[in-house]
Amino acid sequence: MDLSFSASDLQFRDEVRAFIAGKYDVEMRRKMALSKNGYLDKASMVKWQKALHERGWIAPNWPKEFGGAGFTATQKYIFDLEMSAAGTPIISPMGLKMVAPVIMAFGSAEQKKKFLPPILSTDVWWCQGYSEPGSGSDLASLQMRAEDKGDHYLCNGTKIWTTHAQWADWIFCLVRTKQGTKPQEGISFILIDMKTPGITVKPIITVDGPPADEQEVNQVFFDDVKVPKANLVGKENEGWTYAKYLLEFERGNAYAPGLKRALKKVRNIAAAERVDGQTLSEDPDFQRKIADIDVQLSAMEFTELRIFSGLAAGQRPGAESSMLKCRGTELQQAVTELVLEAVGHHALPFVENPWERVNTPFPAPDYAVPAAPYYFNARKGSIYAGSNEIQRNIMAKMVLGL
Repeated sequence: MDLSFSASDLQFRDEVRAFIAGKYDVEMRRKMALSKNGYLDKASMVKWQKALHERGWIAPNWPKEFGGAGFTATQKYIFDLEMSAAGTPIISPMGLKMVAPVIMAFGSAEQKKKFLPPILSTDVWWCQGYSEPGSGSDLASLQMRAEDKGDHYLCNGTKIWTTHAQWADWIFCLVRTKQGTKPQEGISFILIDMKTPGITVKPIITVDGPPADEQEVNQVFFDDVKVPKANLVGKENEGWTYAKYLLEFERGNAYAPGLKRALKKVRNIAAAERVDGQTLSEDPDFQRKIADIDVQLSAMEFTELRIFSGLAAGQRPGAESSMLKCRGTELQQAVTELVLEAVGHHALPFVENPWERVNTPFPAPDYAVPAAPYYFNARKGSIYAGSNEIQRNIMAKMVLGL
């Protein structure tokens, strides 16, 4: 296996680095360094995504016919690696990585024409309406109903843990369009304009204590919301198929590049923090923990490269996406725990909104301010997109045949 980059690959790497240097400004860098959950405020996220769109790099995984970047598998790896190494903002996945692949695969020609271009340009912001109160990871038990009223559906129910619903222009929802059958057989996939009368968004304030600009999850209520039939994706009552297709993309993300950067941050903190007259870098027990995660991360990286190479050849993620989700979120949590251990008592002060304290000294080193909030926020990783226990059931069934 030849792991060296070609001259053209290195040229592309330099292009990515030059783009980051020119577009990832000081204000964004400051906010990302202090972010409690890895997100920026909406205005900053839109600014970054529009810069990527103008360069033609906003959708590395989209087919070129819909405006995708047309990267080779190697270029995609280099792109992800450089973006993660620089600590660039998270791309909002709901439009670009979730609903867009479903519309491409199952949507009508009219839906592709209407929805894909503004998703690509970040002119329309999306959120995901899957989870419901009481459903947990049993997504098929959802109860939000969409009654057929001739030319439209009348939607009633609620969705919960809806990321950035307060910013969204549209929401893609799983709704129940048929009763009395196997739960998976009565679900449809519809697109709903968030400005439609009858929709109410209420914030859920999480334990990591995010400021208003970083507030992340919400509950969305639907009270007699009228949705045109034209907003049904694919066929009625076949939404479960589309939902599973979407979840392959939601779960099958690249974790290794971001985790490598996070582990580098741990090493930098360990070199600065002192315990019993020595730095943590000199503590053999702490170094053993870093080495253990480093080995696991290397294994994760090569697994991702193998899987993404298959994707570049046109394969679907399949059960491998469940494996990536399990290992990626477990390693993410392990790294955030190591950061918390490294900063020690510096993690105790709570800074409500570090973005507003431009000229005010923090009660701890800058790197310690988001340590505890990010640790608490990362606990959700093994729950969202289907809990890791559910992912192991999927792997047992689809890979091991159990």
